[in-house]
Amino acid sequence: MRIDAQDAGAFLARLTRLDPKAVVRLKGGGDSGHVALWALLPWGVLVTRTVEGAGPDDATVSAAELLAELGRGGDTLPARRDQQWRWPLPPPGAQVVETVPAAEVHRIAAVAAGTLRTASTEGVGGRAVGQRALRDALLDHVAILVTHGESQFEVPQRLIQAVVRMGFVGRSAPAASEVVPVHVGEVRVQAIGRWVGLAAPYGVAWLLPVSQFAVRPAAAHTNG
Repeated sequence: MRIDAQDAGAFLARLTRLDPKAVVRLKGGGDSGHVALWALLPWGVLVTRTVEGAGPDDATVSAAELLAELGRGGDTLPARRDQQWRWPLPPPGAQVVETVPAAEVHRIAAVAAGTLRTASTEGVGGRAVGQRALRDALLDHVAILVTHGESQFEVPQRLIQAVVRMGFVGRSAPAASEVVPVHVGEVRVQAIGRWVGLAAPYGVAWLLPVSQFAVRPAAAHTNG
């Protein structure tokens, strides 16, 4: 296994801060010279980043163990944990239904964080509300509603928080000395079937309604 330690390490470091016990699924691209890293965040969003390198065709390992291996310059795949991966992956062929400025995505995430802090300290309508209930209500809030043709696509805070907290969007305000490519300033809303995703410059977040996730043994990764 030889993958870009800097890009993979950035993904794994963010992931393990959010969930120290997370697993990461590696899917090699054959002769493409790239490996896709997949993980599930604690609030039910799949995130992925494609990095340069060569790895297993399909294997799930501990994110913390892989981060440690890359940190010491090693190239040995940690012990496989394929049975711990229980979630389907979105199929290929997603279409872009809207483009949103990265600055707007940062703004939406910041407003939600501020709302949570205020509600936690002051309550809602003068009434105290549990932290978990507040968090879930905010995560389920539809932050962006996209109309594309005759279809509508809802982008909840779950997806917004995923791309921001995983660092996929980049910094909200680049330094004046930085040369930032045009595409870094955009986040694409994607859809295929019931899946809705946000494709940012450094990774993609995908969401499927909770009822759609299959919870079953997946030793052979037959679910995506």
